[in-house]
This record gives sequence, C-alpha cells and structure tokens, in this order.
Amino acid sequence: MSRTKRMTLAISAGALALGAGLGVTGMASAATTPTPTPSSSAPAEATPGTTDGHDRHGGHGHGRGGERGAAQAAELAAKLGVDEAKVTEALQAFREANKPITPPAEGTRPDRATREAALAKSLAESLGIEESKVTAALDELRTAAHTDRAAALKTKLDTAVTDGTLTQAEADAVAKAVEKGVIGGGGRGR
Repeated sequence: MSRTKRMTLAISAGALALGAGLGVTGMASAATTPTPTPSSSAPAEATPGTTDGHDRHGGHGHGRGGERGAAQAAELAAKLGVDEAKVTEALQAFREANKPITPPAEGTRPDRATREAALAKSLAESLGIEESKVTAALDELRTAAHTDRAAALKTKLDTAVTDGTLTQAEADAVAKAVEKGVIGGGGRGR
C-alpha cells in the first residue's frame, strides 16, 4: 500500500473514531441550546449526544450544544411520550450530578455500560416512568445512530474506491475494523 493511501486511511480512521466516539458517549454528558421560551429566564443546557449543530445523520463530533442535541432530546421525549423540556431538564440534572470531580487517569475511560444504566435509572426516576422503557428508548436511539454512522462510512468508503483513493480491499478492511471495534465507533457489543 502506498504511503499516501496509508496516510489517507489513517486520517479517515482517526476522524471516524473521533466522530463516532463522541456520538453516543455524548448522550449522557453534552449540553444544548434550547429554543427560548417567554417564561424561560435562565439558559437551559440540554441533551445527550450534542455536537456542533449537525444532525445525527452525518454530523461531526466537535463541541457541544446545537440542533443535534435538541433533536436527540426531542426523539427521546417522543419515544418516551413525555415533554421535551422535562427530558432536557432530567438530562441536565443527570449531567450535573455525574460531572467528574477530576479527569480520568491517563488511558482510562469511565465504564460506558455503568454510565448508561445510571442515565436510564436517573431519567426514569426524574420522569416518573419505568426504567425498562427508558433503557429501550436509549437503546433504539443508539442503534439508529450506529446505523446512520455505518451508512455514512459505507458511502465515504465507496466514494474513496470510486475516486481511486482506496482499493476495494482497503475499504473492506476499514469497514471490518470499524465493525469489530478495532478502530472508531463500530462494534462495541453490536
């Protein structure tokens, strides 16, 4: 494989890993800018998985806040059958209550499954609904986001093959590495 192709592959994989890693993980830790209402006197922070205002159908994972977070809060509220503002408030309360006091040690990450279970429990208590319903809704949203990322990756890889940037074998290798969780955002129990 030529040096240029290796560099392109490495950069693409790194960008994919960053974007995918921030996608679902942000569900429990991001903030958004809600639509102002006449009765709102303080800025509300919002929903999980927010980034830079791109929607979850191909957005990039940089920053916090924006339309993407509001859309995810709306999707979660719709799945749960509750008001979006209540979901936003419950998510913010969870985020504040679980804000780390110190950064994690070098090379370690908080346990995702534990954090997601705590999020589901917190939302269920705050919203007065069954924890199993919250868990199912979060799982559905996570699966949809995973499917969207996989489709975006396939499109990008197909374009790279068509443009001659990658061979089909290289594109297949990247797709498999992502699917198995070797690089960025795929796999991980799926």
